Amino acid sequence: MITLIAAAGLRNELGKENQLLWHLPHDFTHFKTLTSGHFIIMGRKTFESLPGILPNRTHVVISRQLAYKPHGVLTANSLEAALALVPKQEAAFVIGGGEIYQQAMPFAHAIELTRVEAQLDADTFFPEINPEIWELIAEELHPADDRHAYAFRFQRFEKRTL
Repeated sequence: MITLIAAAGLRNELGKENQLLWHLPHDFTHFKTLTSGHFIIMGRKTFESLPGILPNRTHVVISRQLAYKPHGVLTANSLEAALALVPKQEAAFVIGGGEIYQQAMPFAHAIELTRVEAQLDADTFFPEINPEIWELIAEELHPADDRHAYAFRFQRFEKRTL
């Protein structure tokens, strides 16, 4: 099972200059809950933006640089090679960035999207979710509060069987 997991603004904004656009503690908890114990697949820039190795997850980093071998992670030079590192019975979460999400969309079974109710300046975007291919099956609203500057929705999409 391959799931894309992201937080994106109303225009699919993901980030700018390799940084997130918002700080949403509930979203961090949601991300940790869903991805703990699983494989997480990401591009090199996404990996380098993390505060370090995320506990209780197997990191797979995609880089075109063949010599790129950071300690504690698996590396691959393509999305297909990264997916091949995940045992068949294991769940994998694609965590970014924009280019990797775009490449992974055809392989994904589900999308866990935190839709942030904001429009901000960005240089990286989540791909469009085609409603003919993806069905919204769950949604949970979280209003803005003293810890969250923006309202957001946890949305789960599953690929339609065609």
